[in-house]
Amino acid sequence: MGYENYRHQADVCHAYQILKAGGLEDENIIVFMYDDIANNTANPRPGVIINKPDGSDVYAGVPKDYTGENCTAENFYAVILANKTGLTGGSGKVLNTTPDDHIFIYYTDHGGPGIIAMPVGDLIYADDLIKVLTAKHAAGTYNRLVFYVEACESGSMFEGLLPKDINVYGLTASNATEPSWGYYCPDQGNTTSPPPEYDTCLGDLFSIAWMEDSDVRDATKETLQQQFKTVHRRTLNSSATGPDVEFSSHVTQYGGVNITTDFMNTYIGLNPLTVNRTSVDNGGYTPSYAVSQYDANLLHFMQKYKSATDSKVRTKTYQKLMGEVDSRNKVDNAMSFIGRELFGKEKGSHVLNTIRTPGRPLVDDWDCLRTFVKTYENYCGSLTSYGRIYMRAMANMCNAGIKADQMAIASAKACDVKS
Repeated sequence: MGYENYRHQADVCHAYQILKAGGLEDENIIVFMYDDIANNTANPRPGVIINKPDGSDVYAGVPKDYTGENCTAENFYAVILANKTGLTGGSGKVLNTTPDDHIFIYYTDHGGPGIIAMPVGDLIYADDLIKVLTAKHAAGTYNRLVFYVEACESGSMFEGLLPKDINVYGLTASNATEPSWGYYCPDQGNTTSPPPEYDTCLGDLFSIAWMEDSDVRDATKETLQQQFKTVHRRTLNSSATGPDVEFSSHVTQYGGVNITTDFMNTYIGLNPLTVNRTSVDNGGYTPSYAVSQYDANLLHFMQKYKSATDSKVRTKTYQKLMGEVDSRNKVDNAMSFIGRELFGKEKGSHVLNTIRTPGRPLVDDWDCLRTFVKTYENYCGSLTSYGRIYMRAMANMCNAGIKADQMAIASAKACDVKS
């Protein structure tokens, strides 16, 4: 939520248009989005959302199933499990599917190690998501389920957790240890920058890659595996300056990879305009500038500050920019202090930044991680989208055997909270 997150809702709306063009009815499409972008006073084209610089409006006709305060983890779980009594607000639509149905879920928003965020309320922790998917399988209410995830460290939602025998295939924008990327970002001097009136990224790299492929490829002739290869290649090579691992991520597959022989039309339908068409596949697009999801807010405020002509707007934007910088410095310093307090000056940084071997989940005790996050927030304030980069650090504290009272004392000292 917030205009600086324009790209996420643009992605959601574009995905809806793909499904509609593929012949799906609204009754079979469920949309979650905060819906504060199209008519935001900062939007240079009121009532319109675009997902690429020369793109058409993707907002028109999008259902408002779960918007605003109804965009919660609890509603997300309830929709997947077809638990209408678990819903709070919204349209009431749920995945009331049968054993013969194929399900496609696409998520895009902020994340971090072991979590993805909803616009409102609690985070979605990886272990909870896996429990929901496992329960959906146990209910016998689908044939196969495909889950695309656009978020930083999105691989950590499935790494070491997603069973291979529940007919769920996960595709993530990044592996378990790297950020995902905003795309079509402003004022970078290349032909695929947004129109000059936009001061925010229009989309996300992984999302743009799979959706622009789906826009042009005959879905009856492209398998999930073929799309993976196309998207993986583009996501690694979409820097405006050419292939550059510094501005890329590794799209990663999880779970039932046997599903990848399925054709895309099984999940997204078939757009008649794409029949017998093939994708340009790696190289037929013009690279744009990508920015880490963790830094997209900074870019937005910097662009807004640079383009402001009114002195009051310029001053207010500068204050927001400095507030973002100060917030980052605060969490950086606090977590560094906590690491030193718990593990000593020499070992603190090493322990907090340790990355587990591939194939292992982020943390052994997920309840411990939840407790440490709440403890930190109790003393130091809510973790922002940037601050969630430290979820791995707190997971490592749990894995190292740190106790809740130790974490509380260290957090209180770090943020100078008097008892």
